Amino acid sequence: MSVVFKLVHDGLVFVSPQLLKLLIAFVSDEESFVWQGYLYAILLFLTALVQSLCLQQYFSLCFQLGINVRASLIAAIYKKALTMSSTTRKESTVGETVNLMSADAQRFMDMTNFVHQLWSSPLQIILSIVFLWGELGPSVLAGIAVMVLLIPINGFLVAKAKTIQVKNMKNKDERMKMMSEILNGIKILKLFAWEPSFEKRVNEIRALELKNLVNFSYLQSISIFVFTCAPFLVSLASFAVYVLVDENNILDAQKAFTAISLFNVLRFPMAMLPLVLSSLVQTNVSTARLERYLGGEDMDTSAIHHNPIAGSAVRFSEATFTWEQDGNAAIRDVTLDIVPGSLVAVVGAVGSGKSSLVSAMLGEMENVKGHINIQGSLAYVPQQAWIQNATLKDNILFGSELDEARYQQVIKACALLPDLALLPAGDQTEIGEKGINLSGGQKQRVSLARAVYSNADIYILDDPLSAVDAHVGKYLFEHVLGPKGLLQNKTRILVTHGISFLPQVDNIVVLVAGAVSEHGSYSTLLANRGAFAQFLNTYGSQEENASEKNTPAVASAGDQEQGDEDEPCVEEGPEDVVTMTLKREASIRQRDFSHSLSKNSTNSLEKAQEEPPKKLKGQQLIEKENVETGKVKFSMYLRYLRAVGLWYSFWVAMGYVAQYVAYVGTNLWLSAWTDDAQHYLNQTYPVEQRDLRIGVFGALGVSQALFLLFATILSAQGAVRASRVLHQQLLSNILRVPMSFFDTTPTGRIVNRFAKDIFTIDETIPMSFRSWLSCFMAIISTLLMISLATPFFALVIIPLSIFYYFVLRFYVSTSRQLRRLDSVTRSPIYSHFGETVSGLSVIRAYGHQERFLQQNENTMDINQKTVYSWIISNRWLAIRLEFVGSLVVFFSALLAVIAKGTLEGGIVGLSVSSALNVTQTLNWLVRTSSELETNIVAVERVHEYTKVKNEAPWVTEKRPPRGWPSKGEIQFVDYKVRYRPELELVLQGITCNIGSTEKVGVVGRTGAGKSSLTNCLFRVLEAAGGSIFIDEVDIATIGLHDLRQNLTIIPQDPVLFTGTLRMNLDPFDQYTDEEVWKALELAHLKTYVQTLPEGLLHLVSEGGENLSVGQRQLVCLARALLRKAKILILDEATAAVDLETDHLIQTTIRSEFADCTVLTIAHRLHTIMDSNRVLVLQAGRIAEYDSPEELLKKQGVFSSMAKDAGITAMESTSL
Repeated sequence: MSVVFKLVHDGLVFVSPQLLKLLIAFVSDEESFVWQGYLYAILLFLTALVQSLCLQQYFSLCFQLGINVRASLIAAIYKKALTMSSTTRKESTVGETVNLMSADAQRFMDMTNFVHQLWSSPLQIILSIVFLWGELGPSVLAGIAVMVLLIPINGFLVAKAKTIQVKNMKNKDERMKMMSEILNGIKILKLFAWEPSFEKRVNEIRALELKNLVNFSYLQSISIFVFTCAPFLVSLASFAVYVLVDENNILDAQKAFTAISLFNVLRFPMAMLPLVLSSLVQTNVSTARLERYLGGEDMDTSAIHHNPIAGSAVRFSEATFTWEQDGNAAIRDVTLDIVPGSLVAVVGAVGSGKSSLVSAMLGEMENVKGHINIQGSLAYVPQQAWIQNATLKDNILFGSELDEARYQQVIKACALLPDLALLPAGDQTEIGEKGINLSGGQKQRVSLARAVYSNADIYILDDPLSAVDAHVGKYLFEHVLGPKGLLQNKTRILVTHGISFLPQVDNIVVLVAGAVSEHGSYSTLLANRGAFAQFLNTYGSQEENASEKNTPAVASAGDQEQGDEDEPCVEEGPEDVVTMTLKREASIRQRDFSHSLSKNSTNSLEKAQEEPPKKLKGQQLIEKENVETGKVKFSMYLRYLRAVGLWYSFWVAMGYVAQYVAYVGTNLWLSAWTDDAQHYLNQTYPVEQRDLRIGVFGALGVSQALFLLFATILSAQGAVRASRVLHQQLLSNILRVPMSFFDTTPTGRIVNRFAKDIFTIDETIPMSFRSWLSCFMAIISTLLMISLATPFFALVIIPLSIFYYFVLRFYVSTSRQLRRLDSVTRSPIYSHFGETVSGLSVIRAYGHQERFLQQNENTMDINQKTVYSWIISNRWLAIRLEFVGSLVVFFSALLAVIAKGTLEGGIVGLSVSSALNVTQTLNWLVRTSSELETNIVAVERVHEYTKVKNEAPWVTEKRPPRGWPSKGEIQFVDYKVRYRPELELVLQGITCNIGSTEKVGVVGRTGAGKSSLTNCLFRVLEAAGGSIFIDEVDIATIGLHDLRQNLTIIPQDPVLFTGTLRMNLDPFDQYTDEEVWKALELAHLKTYVQTLPEGLLHLVSEGGENLSVGQRQLVCLARALLRKAKILILDEATAAVDLETDHLIQTTIRSEFADCTVLTIAHRLHTIMDSNRVLVLQAGRIAEYDSPEELLKKQGVFSSMAKDAGITAMESTSL
């Protein structure tokens, strides 16, 4: 169907020039009849109309085909993902697959629009050449030669531009990496006053990027220059050759203008062909990638039988399974029979194949020999809980019907009630992707609840108790898994590390290196004195050791452990939610840590480092990102132009005006030249006249191109200037914003400003601006030329332009909203897919593939709706616009006919041939306007972040005295503080003195305001009342950097930045190498650093990944030692440090900071038992403040905390 439309359109394209020829002949010929003229005018109008209708039909058919292709591809990829075998899954990452969905499917969609160009372009080219030959004879070849010559030149420019772009991508990635690091470690930057150094580093990368950008824009302007010269050079060459070849060849209006309109037709296919070919090549690549993915092998479940065998729920018959097809067997010759309704524990050392056994039952592995027989439905709890981005309730129901009684029972059994009380909307709370607002233990319990609710026959539980605290584990075992739990009549296969539960299970299977070494009940296995007894001995003794070593730690966390599961501890004063959850997380983390020492499981640690919950009881933490609606404000354009520089903008505009003046000049000159044919009808054509004509024609054309070159080069420089200014403003402002901004704004959103929006400002906006300007000028000049030929045309312009304006306004706003909707509805497709891939084993185990396919299709349909509407609205617009264009053609022809007697042929040819060209330009103008509107939003978004309120100035008039603080005395005078204006006070009037070189410990339960104290000293939080004096200087009166550079902090979590080790210690290069080495030696890192090949220049990877956690903590210590300020604040690291490192840090601080004031924010009491005084905070007030010995004697808060921690008055000296 679309082929027919395309053919009709291509045919009609060539009708117009012929009609033009006839029309010019009619005007030049005195004798002809008037009706002929009217006929020609109407025919011109009709061809234009039919042509546009055909073209739009063709496009909309193509686009619909494209949408269908894309939809079916995405569905196919999704379906494939659900059935993929584990080997194939390893080959491509989730990112790559999502890329297949987004990029490659999109390419196919674009390809369908182009595919007909493959035959239509050559056809158009051949036809044009044939017609041109008819007009000008062989001299056409000159023009075509020029066209062909320009292709390689353009190719060369494109290739050059590509290399620059590749280089620039590298810089961009580099800059983005720096930015996300800065944003992730922003707290450290602020506390150490390091912002200037990092700002400098980002700006250096940015400068390189801009240098490349300038070169790129110069290349672009050259290629634009070439492109503009092209049509003009082509006509110059052909006409010059035509006139020079033979004396008798006289250029008349018919020939010239018909030729020009044919050349214009020719330009389009010539430009399209290379595009189509490159699109083909890309699609080819995509096809190969898709084929590789879709052709991967599927999961093979033939080894899993479902035959009814009496008295066995799961039976392994000499089963051997591997992960890869020719790999080593992960499970060998397992023969096992599991009785229905029994509880079987699977134990074994790390890596003995416990999880593989589970995967084999789920059919995720490659079968070598033997088989497994399973009777009944499965429910599966994976080791790493998989949580969907849905409400908590949906996560538990998992697509089953809701049975309220059973649901409540399940929630109670899985210990989720206290958690529901904490979550803002109970079980309707939306859970972020990957379960981001739940702690590790909560996720594991939700995952368990899902399994229990599904009411299956066989439960496969892969170590579900490792991520939860010990007493919760006990609770879950009693209420869910154990002999008295909810699942007592089901078959349960429990992989576990916890030894305490083993006496209560029916059967124990001991795995060694993938084979069953023994199985039986607890007592039999102990009596056998085999592998199991050995396992018990090593593990049991380890557990005892670990728990002994950790008693103080575990117990001090225990002070809120009792109140944590049964009743949530929120009574302690409504502190800001963020810090509270962070602290609660810290304590959970600490608990998890002490358990993970005792259980051999690493995943609890990873799991514990969760982000805080998003919002609680109306205290919304993350603000919604605003999607702009409606018209973009005019001030944004002005702002951009101001960033470019008003002079630049003015001269660029002037350049364009000059270019179009030359353009009009060229065309008028051509029409005068063609009129010579009338003047010298029967005489010979004078040679000098001929040369003059060619010469001036050439000069005007060249000047037109030169003006354009001038304008584009200027605009390139202006654009780069704008990029520099806007990025600089954005960066310097973001670094000066108060900490609270970063707590309430997701990093991703800020990074997005630096990545996407800055990219738009760098590359797309200048382009859009330029094309908009040139379109606008082209239309104005065309209308001018028509009005010159037939002055009455000016009257027609007015109603047409009003109509046009309304169509434009109407369309642009619709299109803009549709584009926004498209991008909003597109992301759920990808995130749903990513989720599915990560939860594959769970979805398959429950057998929910169909439901997920359905969900994917629904998400896609929503997106398709918006895309379809967008495409159709584009077609709607095009038809309206081309109608306006056709009217312009019609009126210019009609007026020419009416004013027949007074007009020269040349000028008519000029006006009608320009009118024929106007349709396309009108189309383009709308395109570019809407594109410009969409893109200018980037300026708006960047601007929004340059307006955020800053924190106090870095340096003020009042500088502290040199060498301040020399004594290190701190006084709090009735100090109050709150996190954000609308929240309650966190510290409610604190008054205390800390003498010079005193060592003070700060303790208090979670949420008592301990960490707020450090934030106040560094003025991360500004006072709500009262003040802090350090050595008689009120800290609120000096600049932030003056304050922060003279205090030192060893933060809770060690943050390192990419760069050399030396840069991490001393970013401003203030210290000598000797001093740096000395600091490293005191921090016990010297020997380690000396073993590194680069020494101090050792590169630290992102986030310090290539150092161990303990080493990172020591680097932070070295930082503090280098600074050697009089006041040290030690925010005690809770989980990160092993006992050895902890000891090192404590001793170093005692020896090195003996003459400094040290404030320790403690979580473990035994670290502060030797301090001079202890400050006990409770709900933001000071409860007790005295030496530890005195406090232990009093029966107060401190002594009860100490009792919990198992510290008595005796022990305090042993430290």
